[in-house]
Amino acid sequence: MRHLTDHRRVGLIPKGTSCVRTARAAFTLVELLVVIAIIGILVSLLLPAIQAAREAARRTQCKNNLRQIGVAMHTYHDAQKKFPMGGLEWRPFGNTTKRQLAWSLFLLPYVEEANLFKSIDATKAFDHADNAVAAATVLNVYLCPSSRRTEQLSEGRGGCDYGGMYGERIVRPNNPPRGLMVYDKAYAARNVVDGLSKTIIVAEDSQFIDGQWINGKNLFDQAYAINAAPAGENDMRSEHGGGAQAVLADSSVHFLREDLDLPTLAALCTRAEGDQVGTY
Repeated sequence: MRHLTDHRRVGLIPKGTSCVRTARAAFTLVELLVVIAIIGILVSLLLPAIQAAREAARRTQCKNNLRQIGVAMHTYHDAQKKFPMGGLEWRPFGNTTKRQLAWSLFLLPYVEEANLFKSIDATKAFDHADNAVAAATVLNVYLCPSSRRTEQLSEGRGGCDYGGMYGERIVRPNNPPRGLMVYDKAYAARNVVDGLSKTIIVAEDSQFIDGQWINGKNLFDQAYAINAAPAGENDMRSEHGGGAQAVLADSSVHFLREDLDLPTLAALCTRAEGDQVGTY
């Protein structure tokens, strides 16, 4: 009997079939450049969104700081029947005897820093050697995360990006001071006749050189539009872009736009002028 051989069964390679595999071609230079260009476009589209998301998070943290300060102001008021004074014993140029202590120092027990407060000798000045170690403590509640500070210390003392509202110089002179936070005098809620929800108590004052939580110079009277003050002028400013945040005397926090009309801004800075506060 004649036997037939099935090359498929015995694994033989059919005649004319090559056993050499064709290698896959690599990326050409043009294809590689196209891929790089696409990646570059995607990065350029995503980077602004990432930066915006980060700034939104920083702005939210800043708002939380101010909210905590506002709540602490009311807790202080509940205990002392008045808000803290803006500063104790303002120090004129050349004077070395005035203590010049800040509202943010007196607020320490109400922002969960009671032990730090106890370590400070309030009978001595903000820059006294006995207070130097405590004054160098960095407190995140007093620092805006968007601030472009190169260091968290200012002249060796913990920084503060928030200033007490001393009044305004936009529409009239601020003498006597017409804000809620002034030197050597504390006001109660009943003294804020313009309304707690219409009066700024603390606002952003980023990168002011004397912005130190122990230093009583962290007060300001508003003289310009928001973020418009010249360098060196103590005024409402921030790095958020488009405006700055402020906490009102009712502890609510608001983002105030740079284009806020000046009469409204001035009215928000005073405690008892009877001004009409517009939309903000």
